[in-house]
Amino acid sequence: MKLRLKSRQSGISFIGLLFVVGVFACLGVLAAQVFPTAVEYQAILKAAQKASAGNTVAEVKQIFDKASQIDDIKSVTAKDLDVSKNGDKVVVKFAYNKEIHMFGPAFLLLKYTGQSK
Repeated sequence: MKLRLKSRQSGISFIGLLFVVGVFACLGVLAAQVFPTAVEYQAILKAAQKASAGNTVAEVKQIFDKASQIDDIKSVTAKDLDVSKNGDKVVVKFAYNKEIHMFGPAFLLLKYTGQSK
């Protein structure tokens, strides 16, 4: 009498596949909400770099306001900027937080800081 050995199937089950797809879908939704904040951060960084060309604090803030109107920046205003001098260069610094609601009581907190070069 010969015993037949069952061949083991390898691969992912349907439940496992659903779980993996669900995790990727959640990560995709989260990434879709984070991406615009990263784009806005880059716009703020560019506006701060432009504003550092000013000589006085009022001039720096005016340049930043114009750039923020063009790029539709809502997270940082000119009054939120920290303007200082490092030698003969004007340095514009900024910092802000962005909260993204995930689900229920859970939020994702992103802390952005930057300065002109």
